[in-house]
Amino acid sequence: MSSLTTLFKVLSDETRLRIIHLLNQHDLCVCEMVEILDLVQPKISKHISKIKTTDLITSIKNEQYIYYSLNKESKLFPLLNLILDESEDNRIFLEDMKKLKKIERFVCER
Repeated sequence: MSSLTTLFKVLSDETRLRIIHLLNQHDLCVCEMVEILDLVQPKISKHISKIKTTDLITSIKNEQYIYYSLNKESKLFPLLNLILDESEDNRIFLEDMKKLKKIERFVCER
């Protein structure tokens, strides 16, 4: 039950929901999220740290950058997927996706 409680606490924040939604579409590093979400790096890093408590994201380090993705193997992923499907037409998520698609080159340059 505690993992479910933790999940809902994580999902109770709009910024964390936006990050999760983006990661459901594409693997991203913090610098990419900074550009898309128009937030400062420390704030995004703090939110990612909270999301990590749920085992919903994984990370891969590439030189000095860490790329995050959703952990589709997590036991909570099916529930998360249902939640994301229901919120797919959310205006903020749609705006984030437009920004993601417009960006041709990121600071981290994969």
